[in-house]
Amino acid sequence: MPDTLVSIQDLTVTFAVEQEAIKAVNNISLDIPRGGILGIVGESGSGKSVTALSLMRLVQAPGRIASGRILYHAPGHAPVDLLALSPEAMRARRGNELAMIFQEPMTSLNPLLTCGVQVAEAIRLHKNVSRAAAREQTIHLFRQVKLPNPEQLLRRYPHELSGGQKQRVMIAMAISCQPQLLIADEPTTALDVTVQKAILELLKELQQQTGMSVVFITHDLGVIAEIADQVAVMYKGGIVEQGPIQEIFRHPTHPYTRGLLACRPPLDKQLYRLPVTADFMETDAAGQIREKPYAVKELVNSLVAPAPQLAAREQQLQQSAPLLEVHNLQTWFPARRSLFGKVQDWVKAVDGVSFTVRQGETMGLVGESGCGKTTLGRTLLRLVEPTGGSIVYKGKELNSMGASDLRELRKDMQIIFQDPYSSLNPRLTVGQAIIEPMLVHGLYGDERGRKEKAIELLGKVNLRPEHFYRYPHEFSGGQRQRIVIARALALHPSFIICDESVAALDVSIQAQVLNLLIKLREEYGFTYIFISHDLSVVRFMSDRMMVMNKGRIAETGPAGEVYDHPKSAYTQQLIAAIPKNIYS
Repeated sequence: MPDTLVSIQDLTVTFAVEQEAIKAVNNISLDIPRGGILGIVGESGSGKSVTALSLMRLVQAPGRIASGRILYHAPGHAPVDLLALSPEAMRARRGNELAMIFQEPMTSLNPLLTCGVQVAEAIRLHKNVSRAAAREQTIHLFRQVKLPNPEQLLRRYPHELSGGQKQRVMIAMAISCQPQLLIADEPTTALDVTVQKAILELLKELQQQTGMSVVFITHDLGVIAEIADQVAVMYKGGIVEQGPIQEIFRHPTHPYTRGLLACRPPLDKQLYRLPVTADFMETDAAGQIREKPYAVKELVNSLVAPAPQLAAREQQLQQSAPLLEVHNLQTWFPARRSLFGKVQDWVKAVDGVSFTVRQGETMGLVGESGCGKTTLGRTLLRLVEPTGGSIVYKGKELNSMGASDLRELRKDMQIIFQDPYSSLNPRLTVGQAIIEPMLVHGLYGDERGRKEKAIELLGKVNLRPEHFYRYPHEFSGGQRQRIVIARALALHPSFIICDESVAALDVSIQAQVLNLLIKLREEYGFTYIFISHDLSVVRFMSDRMMVMNKGRIAETGPAGEVYDHPKSAYTQQLIAAIPKNIYS
């Protein structure tokens, strides 16, 4: 039996855009080992997901598979070219021998059907079994993927499950017919680091139990290091490097691979800025790469913040006046009401939180989804009304402030939301979106003055003047995040809450946005509350750090001290779940 389960040969996939064929995948060849885990890594737009969709014959118009072969070596059979099969023959293999876990489980699961019905449906589609037998197999699968109370979860709808539980349901559905190949397309991108670690361990355990082959797609080489045996690095539709995981990590030959390795915040050093892919390579107008001769360790070590600089900043912050003082803050939501509407139980999203943020400080707020960190951030701005406690900003009590006074104060307090696309009006151009808050508060005189200011702000976030006239859908995720930052700067705030503002970005784009936020803090003297579930990102950004768990602050202190000497078991659990940089 050959060691290769699937052989991709000279595959090209094009997308027709304005009478031009864009090559999303450009003549790649790749072998998927039998019984192993292959990682495919690259930024958004590199072609990794299109490659996976091609394997499943799921590329839809305006995309098409232009050329190539995908040879599937089924056990005990001659190789079959998946691209030459009829739609009916391919449908019989898809979900049966070849299965896929998609990036966002909520969009892949039917919201009108219970989780049990959906998994049982996949089983009955490919196996000749009764409803009762399919139900029993579904319960067994739910136990196999370590879902709690499998019998209860059978009857639940997708919206009633957490992100990690929905992803486990998707894994159960994918392995229900014991596939030879499982493709996992960014299955942990939007998950907390602890849930991500659990999903990675689960996939590895299932692979070892069943002997199936796994293709794991991600933008994070740190995640690949946790799970894969082999890795292929994709850049602009091509494979720039591939080989055993240890070899690629310790001796990366392509500058793009070195950039991906370097741009995650290191765990053992405090840098004054993060490396980005541009530190290792430049691309000219013709698309040719010019390599910069830096090694990963060499560049990372050159960016370590000098100890005197860190000490001077710490001393400066200790002498700064408090900007925000929070005392015993509570934000509760009704969980259950009686027949007559009386609240009988509460969800205590924020439960007795107290802290102080000094002028010019970055306070990191870290914790898993559901811990209350986003609710805390919104409560501080009175976007969510507090149940009790006190919020004092620049000596003013916010809880008792009227609507007109609060609106005036909001010029000084801004928030950058997690999803920039949903926080931008798709019907407004980028310029209109940035000008809108200026109009609301009557700033910069006239239309010409506001336009000049908007173009100036676009320059501050490394966007071009012509972007003023474009719409949000014409930009990448990283560019949209920069637009939202420019809009937040429009009112000259002194206090900004960054709510998971880099969570959904590629690690290379994430590094650029984090560097931008640091640069703007130095230029304008901003005070940040930086919210994230990724403790390594919070450590890089923050002067001090708060760890939140179940509505309360579990631990607080200087960022480096909390990371190096965690006191609470919960903080230790978060640190243990962070993907480790194999080069460091």
